[in-house]
Amino acid sequence: MKNSRRYSVEVNAGSMTDIAFLLLIFFLVTAVIPKDKGISRTLPSDCPPGVHCNADIAQRNLLQIYINSEDQLMVDNQLVFIAELKALAVDFLDNNGDSSCDYCSGLGTKTSSDNPSKAVISLRNDKLTSYNFYIAVQDELSKAYYELRTDYAKSHFNKNPDELNENELKTLREVYPFLLSEAALK
Repeated sequence: MKNSRRYSVEVNAGSMTDIAFLLLIFFLVTAVIPKDKGISRTLPSDCPPGVHCNADIAQRNLLQIYINSEDQLMVDNQLVFIAELKALAVDFLDNNGDSSCDYCSGLGTKTSSDNPSKAVISLRNDKLTSYNFYIAVQDELSKAYYELRTDYAKSHFNKNPDELNENELKTLREVYPFLLSEAALK
């Protein structure tokens, strides 16, 4: 009598796991991980109960920046190039009420802020402002504050900002607080 037992063909799966791991490593090594662009900002805390948080800002302490839908930049109703924005912001923030600043002569009769701790930059943009231009404006404003803070750190602490301790950084932020008011137009 003939044995009716059937033998099934076996596939050696040992090398399949090796191939799967090699493919996984290949895709992990060759994959490009996008770096998201963003703005590092700390949102203001809630207003404590019983405290009036809507303070009036004197016009001389307010630098108004507007970006329209065509990516044109206006500072206090004067059309300016983005390359000029950092210098305008530095002059506005750091002249302590001196009316002989470069910023003042470029934009009419306005005098600049009383003090860097009172100076507020108001940034408004149109809904159709491009993201890249908006980020470029934010970068220029950040550069202005960084330049002022670096100069202060070098003149008062004889250090670069990245070498300061926590107390010195706190002092630096109190002298040049990053006061930026942002609003989108409807």
